[in-house]
Amino acid sequence: MRSGRFWIAIFLCATASGAQIKTKILEDGSRMLYNDPPRRPAVTNTRTSPRPSAEIDELIEIHSERARLEPRLVRAVVEVESGFRPQALSHKGAMGLMQLMPDTADRYAVVDPYSPDENIGAGTLYLRWLLDEFGGELELALAGYNAGPTAVRQFGGIPPYPETMAYVERVLRIYLDEPGYSLDGSRQVRLGRKTYLTRDASGQLVMTTTPPATD
Repeated sequence: MRSGRFWIAIFLCATASGAQIKTKILEDGSRMLYNDPPRRPAVTNTRTSPRPSAEIDELIEIHSERARLEPRLVRAVVEVESGFRPQALSHKGAMGLMQLMPDTADRYAVVDPYSPDENIGAGTLYLRWLLDEFGGELELALAGYNAGPTAVRQFGGIPPYPETMAYVERVLRIYLDEPGYSLDGSRQVRLGRKTYLTRDASGQLVMTTTPPATD
């Protein structure tokens, strides 16, 4: 009787702990109860980057082509600016997917800054203008997109604003697919790198810092 109570106690304790009870017949015919520890669910990394909808992604492709920009760069800017949210509004009044300021929206005759089509159209034209304004130097163009071109001119490079430096780093980490990319912390101002826009063998626009080969 004592033996029975002993095995019942073992069974109840194991069941309460979530273990799986199993029975094994020994050579002498007696039974042995044992348990396996409960399996823990696999731990997966649920952190994922935001993704554009099919409509927004198509608009990025269309307007990037029109503005002679690489779509991958524009996607990186939109992701950092708004997380692909068309109705995003910053505390400074920047609007929509590419966070257009009111004067930028007026500059490109935007009627509805929350329209994905109008917003991306104006944002890509403005980014193209900044690249041309700063001689194709990508880091300076991105700094100008965040802090304004006047600040870039005043400092002769990326303004030493923590927000702007962090912004440039975030966009380039996504665009270059280099999680460890960072600006040179030993310099308050970093001059940008010269970029070139070419087409690859399939005809896709590609932005690169390597000068294109000349015949």
